[in-house]
Amino acid sequence: VHPCLSLQGTVNKEGKTKEKQQGSCEIKVSVPGSYEKQLCVPWRPENDNDYGTSFIFHVDKEMCTDLQVELEQTISVLQVSICADCYKVYSLLLNKSSLKPVPFVAINCKMCSLFSQGRSLDMSLKTEESTWDLDIRLGFDLCKEEREFLDKRKKIVSKALTKTLHLKKNPPKDEVPVVAVLGSGGGMRALTSFYGSLAGLQQLGLLDVAIYLCGISGSTWCLSTLYQDPDWSQKDLQDAIRRAQGTVSSSKTGAFSPERLKYYFQELNAMEISGRKASFTDLWGLIVEYFLQQKEDPSKLSDQQEAVKWAQNPYPIYAAVNVRPNISSDDFAEWCEFTPYEVGFRKYGAFVRTEDFDSEFFMGRLIQKHPEPRICFLQGMWGSAFAASLDDVCLKVVGIGLGFLDSFKDVIKVVDDCRRFHFRDPTRLKTRLVIPGGPLLQIFQDFFKSRVTCGETFNFMQGLYLHKDYVNIKKFVTWRGTHLDAFPNQLTPMEESLYLVDGGFSINSPFPLVLQPERDVDVILSFNFSWEAPFEVLELTQKYCEEREIPFPKIKLSDEDEKKPKECYMFVDNNNPKAPIVLHFPLVNDTFQKYKAPGVKRESEEEKSFGDFVIESKDSPYRTLNFTFEPYDFSRLVEVNRYNVLNSKDIIFKSLDLALQK
Repeated sequence: VHPCLSLQGTVNKEGKTKEKQQGSCEIKVSVPGSYEKQLCVPWRPENDNDYGTSFIFHVDKEMCTDLQVELEQTISVLQVSICADCYKVYSLLLNKSSLKPVPFVAINCKMCSLFSQGRSLDMSLKTEESTWDLDIRLGFDLCKEEREFLDKRKKIVSKALTKTLHLKKNPPKDEVPVVAVLGSGGGMRALTSFYGSLAGLQQLGLLDVAIYLCGISGSTWCLSTLYQDPDWSQKDLQDAIRRAQGTVSSSKTGAFSPERLKYYFQELNAMEISGRKASFTDLWGLIVEYFLQQKEDPSKLSDQQEAVKWAQNPYPIYAAVNVRPNISSDDFAEWCEFTPYEVGFRKYGAFVRTEDFDSEFFMGRLIQKHPEPRICFLQGMWGSAFAASLDDVCLKVVGIGLGFLDSFKDVIKVVDDCRRFHFRDPTRLKTRLVIPGGPLLQIFQDFFKSRVTCGETFNFMQGLYLHKDYVNIKKFVTWRGTHLDAFPNQLTPMEESLYLVDGGFSINSPFPLVLQPERDVDVILSFNFSWEAPFEVLELTQKYCEEREIPFPKIKLSDEDEKKPKECYMFVDNNNPKAPIVLHFPLVNDTFQKYKAPGVKRESEEEKSFGDFVIESKDSPYRTLNFTFEPYDFSRLVEVNRYNVLNSKDIIFKSLDLALQK
C-alpha cells in the first residue's frame, strides 16, 4: 500500500474582471492518475456564490503527476426550424484557455494565474499525506468476527456430534470437523429444494453440526430469507417452509404492474442521485424483492450479524463472481464472498466491512461513503443470471413480454435449462435499444441506454498494489499465458469498477469459497439443483482445484451414474488427508417414488400419486424460468429433497466418522 496524497483546493474571491462575461464559464481541474481524475467548478466572476468552492483530489504519492487547469467559456444557441415545435439547443465553445501544469508535490500556497483575454484566477492549494489507518482489511486470514464465531460454533457442533453419532464424550474443539453445506443455483427450483434439504438435515440433528452454509444464485434467496430470523435453525423449519410456499405459489403479476414499475423507477433514480451506478441487475433485484417478499424489504446483509452473534446458526456465505464485460466467464471469473461481516476476494486478500460495500475507496482509504445496499439489490446480483431474461420472465408471469428488454439479451444470455450460462460482449448493447410506447416503460430508457447487464460497483481495491510476488501464489493462474492473471496491469486492483454477477456463470455451486485453506473444511455436503447437469459442478470444481493445486478428491463416475444418478455420492481422497470428504446430492426422484419415508412404502393411491413425478421433463413445473409453483408441486419438491437427505443418513454419518478419525 503506497502513501496517499490529498490535494485540497479552493477558488478564491480575488481576480475579478471588469469585462462583461458572455455565456457561462467553468474551470476544469484535473490530476492525471488521481481517483477523481477531473472536476468541474462553475466560474462567474460577477457572482459571489461561485467563490469559496472547494475541490479535492486523491493520488498515489509515488506517482509523478501535476495539476492541470482549464477555463472553458460556452454560449447556448437556439436553432428554430420551419416547424414551430422543432428546435435544438447547441452549446458552442467560445474560448478554451489552459494554465501551465503545476507539479504535484508538497504544495501549500496561493496561486494567481492569468488566462487569455485578461481573466485571472486565484486558488489556494495544499497537500496532505493520509496518515489514517486503512479502511479495508488486507490479509488471507479469517476476519476476527469469523474466528470468534468458530470458537463458539465448535462447542455447539461438538455437543451435536455426540448426540447424533452417540459418542461417549464430546470431541475437543480442535478435533471437531468443519462441515460446510452448499446449495447450487436454479432459481425457484433451487430455493424450494434447499428448504427441503435443510429440513432433512434438521430432522437428522445435523443443522447444528454445520459450520458454514453457502449459497449461489437461487439458493441465496433461500438463505437470505431464512437469516432474517436470528434463530431460524433453532426452530422447526416447517413454519419457514409454509411461508415459503405462500411466496412461491403466489401470483407474480404484480411485479410488473404500473405501480410497481413506478416504484422501480423511484428507487433507481434515488440510487443515481446518491452517486451510485444503477444497473440492469438493480432492476432485477427490485423484481426479486417482489417475488420473495411482495413488499419493500428494508433489511441489509449486515443485519444478519445478529443471526451469528452467538453462533446459533451456521455462518452464511453468499457467492458472486467478478467478470470483465468483454471476456468470457470461462476465461476469467474471480470469486467474491459476501458474509454478514465482510465482502471481499480471498484471491487478493482484500476485504471491506459489509456496511461499506459499494462505497468509494482509493488506495485502501474510504473516499466517499454510500449507504449499504438493501438485501434485494444483493439478491439481484447473486441471482443475476436471470437479469437479461426479464422479457422471458415477464412473458411467463403476465403473458406479455417487455419489448424494450429484448435488446439486452446480447449481453448476458440465459439458455433456459441448459448446462451453461454464456457471458457476451456488452459493447453490442450500445447499438440496440427498442422502447415501446407508454411513459412507464420509457422511464427506464435513460438508465439502460449503455449499461451492461452485470452490476457495476465501485472497486474497493482500486489503487492498491497487490501483485508483488503474486506469480508464486497458487490462487493466480499465471502459468496460463493468455489468462489475465499473467498480466499485472490487468489485475482487478488496476480496474475502476467491479462487475459482480451470478456465480453460476463460472461454477453453479460455491465450492471455491469453502475450499480456501484458511477455512480448513473437512466435509462438504453439496446439494445440486441444476437442470440436467447432476455432476457438472463437481467436474468444474475438480478442474478449478487442479489449476490452483487445491486438494480435492477425484471425481470418478460410471456411465450408469451419468444416465441415472443416485441420491447421494461420497468422494474421498484416501492419499491426501487435506482433501475434504465430498457428499454430493443430485436432484433426483428415485426411491422416493416407492417410499414415503426411508423403509416405509407408499400404500394408498394418493401416496403413490404424490411420489410419481418426473422432475426434469418438457412440461415440468420446475423449469428454470418458472417462478411460481402450485402448492402441490412445491410440496413434492420439498419432500423429495427432504427424503433424499433422510435416506442418505448412513453415508452422511459415515463421512462424519471419517472426518473425526482424520
